[in-house]
Amino acid sequence: MPKKFRVAIAGASGYAGAELVRLAVAHPYYDITAMTSEKSAGQPVASVFPHFTGLIDYRFESLAPEALADRADAVFLALPHTKSQEPVASCVKAGLLVVDLSADYRLKNVAAYESWYHTPHQFPDLLKQAVYGLPELHRQAIAEAKLVASPGCYPTAAILQLAPLAARGYIQPETIVIDAKSGISGAGRSPALPYHFPEAHESIEPYKIGTHRHVPEIEQELSTICGSSSPVRVTFTPHLVPMNRGILSTAYCKLTRQATLEELRALYTDFYKGERFVRLFGDIVPNPRYLKGSNFCDIGVYLDARAGWVVTVAALDNLVKGAAGQAIQAMNLMMGLPEETGLTASSSYP
Repeated sequence: MPKKFRVAIAGASGYAGAELVRLAVAHPYYDITAMTSEKSAGQPVASVFPHFTGLIDYRFESLAPEALADRADAVFLALPHTKSQEPVASCVKAGLLVVDLSADYRLKNVAAYESWYHTPHQFPDLLKQAVYGLPELHRQAIAEAKLVASPGCYPTAAILQLAPLAARGYIQPETIVIDAKSGISGAGRSPALPYHFPEAHESIEPYKIGTHRHVPEIEQELSTICGSSSPVRVTFTPHLVPMNRGILSTAYCKLTRQATLEELRALYTDFYKGERFVRLFGDIVPNPRYLKGSNFCDIGVYLDARAGWVVTVAALDNLVKGAAGQAIQAMNLMMGLPEETGLTASSSYP
């Protein structure tokens, strides 16, 4: 029987952090030893998240990475973008296994990170060591890593829905258009006017058109998969929709050669054979309501034969497969556990 691992969760008072706590509490080989929150330090966890009453008897504490080395074997960091650089470096130096849910170690190109996130990267050498934490594409590298950069929610859907086509040379790389919708929890827990109920309810709004910070992440991974000398460029438009959680991503691209719908679906079946958390849909179109609270990414493949375009649809829970669940999937691999450990519960419905 595998041993218990002592786990710390930094940034545990945010939505992704709370989801990490929810999943880690039920994990058979995790023992939570610390939960940090700068805003809620000193408060009982159950006073911030009443749904943990009777399950978690801890208080939030301030993050002190060096001190965690005596209390934890591994740490998840669910801190805001640009705020993880130093804590991650300190945790790695202390010998902890680290999964970082921010974007601070996702982009291999330092200049790209600094351009899109408008802040210098203090640890470029550590950035090179970080493994992009999408298990379906980087499973072996994750298993051998000390630092994993867990993907964003939009990129997880976009990359998984396009990877089989990219890997087999079916995509004209200059034609990729991604239209994605996210529930409001994707914006985090800090209040802001666009997420205020009267502003977001009964509404749908595109935002950061052509400037969203997940674009370089999507392009980095698809370019690597395509393996061509010309980097992939995508047109990406995210939308805010009035639901608590969920991502629905619709991607369009021109094919490099003719293919039938049956051939394309067979391609996906072969590419994702044996993948525990990718479900392929046919006549039923993926929908976020089918996987709320679960670690699945549902993918459907469709063909506009007349126009020569393939249309793929991906759905996932932005807080699970798009954040906490995928982070645990990666950490399981780093610990030598079966990657599905603690993640096999079905979604809630309706």
